[in-house]
Amino acid sequence: MTDTERLLAAATRSIARRDAELLLAAAASLTRTQLITRVEDFPADVVARFETLVARRAAGEPAAYLLGRREFWSLDFEVDPAVLVPRPETELLVERALALVAAPDAVVADLGTGSGAIAIALARERPGWRIVATDASDAALARARRNGERLAPGRIDWRASPSADDWYAALADRHFDAIVSNPPYIAADDPALTGDGLAYEPRGALTPGGDGYAALLTLINGAPAHLRPGGWLALEHGESQGERLRAALVARGFTHVTSHRDLAGRERITEGQISHARF
Repeated sequence: MTDTERLLAAATRSIARRDAELLLAAAASLTRTQLITRVEDFPADVVARFETLVARRAAGEPAAYLLGRREFWSLDFEVDPAVLVPRPETELLVERALALVAAPDAVVADLGTGSGAIAIALARERPGWRIVATDASDAALARARRNGERLAPGRIDWRASPSADDWYAALADRHFDAIVSNPPYIAADDPALTGDGLAYEPRGALTPGGDGYAALLTLINGAPAHLRPGGWLALEHGESQGERLRAALVARGFTHVTSHRDLAGRERITEGQISHARF
């Protein structure tokens, strides 16, 4: 057994194999391909770094924070505990925005941008779009800006929100062809908040408190005043929240209200179109 396999075998008693490979590669300053093909033993300092990383991951700290990066939309994002770890299911929100808005020069807002993953993915796919991205966290917005400078320089208007409760203040009187958001939507008493990974992520980006609907309903109620006629609102949400959000969108005057399921079959994105004058 090579040193690589020995170390990975020991680590996978407490963490997933993929995480172990990523952490060992990071500890040794190697790519995963280089790691797999390595035959010589690792120096003691590399082994010590790896064992420390494994212990932290086993305690629940997200591998993305330990590595300082996470892939999203085939792009490499820098992440830290100031921002949520971008997740594969959120790529569905990017897909829906691209499908809903046909105009090559559309104006789109990403509210609660976090690492900037959604805004940057859209900017990369639609070079002619003008994109505004907001966040109430100065630390998150700083991380998003850094990701933007590297992955979509000069393409996104980054704006600070004055508070976590005022989702539209940073937009002033601007109007958009689409507004997208992955807001906090987990109920305050959901045990998932103390589970693997989530316990280390920014709580305010995970839950608005209460039953988890406050941010989602605020976004729905405020959207018509910031959408052009024919504009779209698309929201990521929890798997059991779609029905209530569809009803709220219809009550607010949205049409073509639809929910979409992620690859696991869970309702994940709900969208609606506003066709009448703003109000």
